[in-house]
Amino acid sequence: MTISRRALLGAGAVAGGGLLAACGSNTGRGDGGGGSGPALTQWYHQYGESGTEQAVKRYAAAYGKARVTVQWRPGNYDQQTAAALLTDSGPDVFEVNGPTLDQIQGGQVADLTALLDGVKDDFNPAVLTPKTYGGKIWGVPQVIDMQMLYYRKSLLRDAGLRPPDTLDALVDAAGKLTTRKTKGLFLGNDGGAGVLGGTPLYAAGLQLVTEDGRPGFDDPAAARALAKIRQLYADKSLLLGAPADWSDPSAFLQGLTAMQWSGLWALPQVQKELGDDFGVLPFPADGPSGRPAVPVGAYAAAVSARSRHQDAAKEFVKWLWVQRTDDQEDFALSYGFHIPARISLAKKAARLRTGAAADAVRLTTDHGYAQPLLWTPAAQTAYQDALSRIIKDGANPDSELKTVLRKVSAELDRVKKKP
Repeated sequence: MTISRRALLGAGAVAGGGLLAACGSNTGRGDGGGGSGPALTQWYHQYGESGTEQAVKRYAAAYGKARVTVQWRPGNYDQQTAAALLTDSGPDVFEVNGPTLDQIQGGQVADLTALLDGVKDDFNPAVLTPKTYGGKIWGVPQVIDMQMLYYRKSLLRDAGLRPPDTLDALVDAAGKLTTRKTKGLFLGNDGGAGVLGGTPLYAAGLQLVTEDGRPGFDDPAAARALAKIRQLYADKSLLLGAPADWSDPSAFLQGLTAMQWSGLWALPQVQKELGDDFGVLPFPADGPSGRPAVPVGAYAAAVSARSRHQDAAKEFVKWLWVQRTDDQEDFALSYGFHIPARISLAKKAARLRTGAAADAVRLTTDHGYAQPLLWTPAAQTAYQDALSRIIKDGANPDSELKTVLRKVSAELDRVKKKP
């Protein structure tokens, strides 16, 4: 199974839900580094982007203070890592879609706070915050992936429409852009139930979990926003049953839809095929307290608390993901298309300084949000199931959200009782 960094922003990966069986025996052991110090093992999930494996092995080989062996891990990486962290035979350094709250509370990952001394403010807070718990940093963000709305400038112009800056305007534009050949909007083949997640709530000025650990969507604005997503589905303004799902821009490029929700990774292909005839937007604000919303995600470099060489492992993470800014930019932009986690690198990267790419960086900086650490898989499942029923079945948003609130409140009480 080949996985690209975009998997971070799919419903399963961001949610922390639905795990497949691990592949187990194929460890993908790579070449060791050239250092003469302790032997360290570093794990990566299997990227689908050509050249990534060779790049990370090259970084490791350049390190002089330890012999770093890269393991390329096909299969269900999150499940493999979770199991390995419970043993003494796991990795010293590993990338992680987290760490999760259970891993932090269980003492499975090392405190990396000191590694970011003097540079913490240079890491985009949208992706650093979910790596922070109890005032300590448990993972160093590597790159940022983000989602945004692509739109065809010519189709909106021909219809006399401006790029939608409110959810009401998006609903209106999707309806007016729908013809016999083209749908107004593509949010995925399930109508957006899988990919949108908490984005409409953030667009309504709400959040999934408040800073003091309570549900952040106990507000009538939540139901109003989700009802408008249902309206898009009921109005038949949404493209459904496209040959490829939301993460692939082919429906947008083939003219099947005038607007499509997708990711930054699609931008080079869209630009190549459409030239200047497209723009990008955040998910538009809804209501008087609303704000544009841009979902973001980031894998992080972490250190196992059971590593026999924990200090050496931390020193390697600092060298690669704090000090080696050239390698960080290379990792973000030479194999696929991503935003460096460091604000300064995102600002100076040549490929991100103009056009829609620069817009994407600005949107991420100004409006980016990531799912909070306290938003557990159980909370996500309850919300995701309700969202699907609201959009596809026309279930009442008020009653569905009340049920979700009860489940999420109980889940938050459970996790906050842990040490």
